[in-house]
Amino acid sequence: QLQLVESGGGLVQPGGSLRLSCAASGFTLDYYAIGWFRQAPGKEREGVSCISRSGSTINYADSVKGRFTISRDNAKNTVYLQMASLKPEDTAIYYCAVAKTGSYCPRGEQDFGSWGQGTQVTVSS
Repeated sequence: QLQLVESGGGLVQPGGSLRLSCAASGFTLDYYAIGWFRQAPGKEREGVSCISRSGSTINYADSVKGRFTISRDNAKNTVYLQMASLKPEDTAIYYCAVAKTGSYCPRGEQDFGSWGQGTQVTVSS
């Protein structure tokens, strides 16, 4: 069924950049909104960004707005999260997930499913 795999995480210095990828298999990505989430040690998982089916609607958390960019390439069945000006507080495991609502971004993480395994992002000097 629906399966997502995150990649692209790693260790980066503050101010650096990373691009995360969320690759889909078992379904056609061109049908669903896709969200990025993250969970830091000892903290609740939080929403980072979401992109609608067509890419025309994009949401960002206030904490990453202006620094992160979400995009999608439906031909490659992949959603990306370009992360720039990274801060130590961005350190977390980053997950992508499928919107249960289908084409449009819902408001809460309870409306997402088919979570990937996550990719670790560590921002440290």
